[in-house]
Amino acid sequence: MYAVTNPATGELIEEIPNSTDEEVQAAIARVHSGYGAWRRRSVEDRAAIVKRAAELFAERADELAAIMTLEMGKRINEGRGEVGIVVDIFTYYAANGPQLLADEPMAIKGGEAVITKGPIGPLLGIMPWNFPCYQVARFVAPNLVLGNTILLKHASICPRSAAAIESVLRDAGVPDDVYVNTFASSSQIPAILADPRIQGVSLTGSEQAGISVAAEAGRNLKKTVLELGGSDPLIVLDTDDLEETVKATATARMRNCGQSCNAPKRMIVLADLYDDFVVGLTKRVADFYLPGDPADPETKLPPLASIAAADEVAEQVERAVRQGAVLRTGGNRIEPGAYLEATVLTDVTPEMDAYYEEIFGPVVIVFKAETEEEAIAIANDSPFGLGASVFGTDPERNARVARQIESGMVYLNSAGGSQADLPFGGIKRSGMGRELGAAGIEEFMNKKSIRL
Repeated sequence: MYAVTNPATGELIEEIPNSTDEEVQAAIARVHSGYGAWRRRSVEDRAAIVKRAAELFAERADELAAIMTLEMGKRINEGRGEVGIVVDIFTYYAANGPQLLADEPMAIKGGEAVITKGPIGPLLGIMPWNFPCYQVARFVAPNLVLGNTILLKHASICPRSAAAIESVLRDAGVPDDVYVNTFASSSQIPAILADPRIQGVSLTGSEQAGISVAAEAGRNLKKTVLELGGSDPLIVLDTDDLEETVKATATARMRNCGQSCNAPKRMIVLADLYDDFVVGLTKRVADFYLPGDPADPETKLPPLASIAAADEVAEQVERAVRQGAVLRTGGNRIEPGAYLEATVLTDVTPEMDAYYEEIFGPVVIVFKAETEEEAIAIANDSPFGLGASVFGTDPERNARVARQIESGMVYLNSAGGSQADLPFGGIKRSGMGRELGAAGIEEFMNKKSIRL
């Protein structure tokens, strides 16, 4: 069952039945039948439709933000900001698509060749709830310009977001059989991936979901892009404004109530700054204690996306403390609704679960490092490798440290983030493949070699 449940109150608003097996098969047939005509349209034609989608997303920002606030508790201003990034993504691929898909001439031994860049066919997108519009845009915009068709399965708590996105694309001119939303269940995914008409799958979600989808995709020889969990490190080497550094790091961690894959979750601070950093961070995080209605722009602490999510994060915090971590502030569930006090933990060691696991909520873990080398070692001592951040006053030192961090992205003197023209993705158990930028349009691309 897909359901809209207000996480601020726990009230069930609406339930939507899962698609039947027959409806899923009909959806696959639609994106398969639409592929031939869509791929034959000029890239300029497809890009113009994507550009129109960007305009409609901008026009409907308030509507989309309100839906996200109701479905998963996102602060209303953050919802508007999310739609702004969506507009940027659709605009980027509309403007740059023709250039990114231009033929690439090659001089080869004995003659010449050209690499043509085209689509591969219908794709399945499996999307998460934490950024209901942005995550879809990362996958959909480049592939529509490229000429692939899309079957989209959104998170079960975001049916209204799914319907609203489909409505925007339809009104922009995307044909009915080029982008199809399905309310499929997780149990129907293996059958979809086994269908020979589906040529690839992109999933953003949990580590376990990625393992399951990758296994099914591999069994059926389907191209896969996975953006999974992260426990991103943020290293503070030095600073000439500790208060500003603390503010930037706390704000980044608490964004989206801590439910961002590439948020800085582990702060690694050199010893000479550690004590003052922890005091400042604890004070600033405590400012997020007062829960409120996420539809109110003045609210600092919104709910997590669901009561189950809030209970899980609270249990992780309680277990960390039980195993020996020091609770500096927060950690308590607030009811009714899916609220959890913003939390700071220190003295977490490798023997504790919290050292290696991802905590997907408003929780910060702070580590002390005696040297730059130890900071890098702590940063890399993780099964994840999505993003990372380095704060420091020496650009050369920052860059040197960044090159030694095992991750798909590193931000210098900023804490995480995303932009349309910069590739996004990770390594290790954070997934495989890239989205956004030029790399994002190449994942489901047929780079065909033609020897002249």
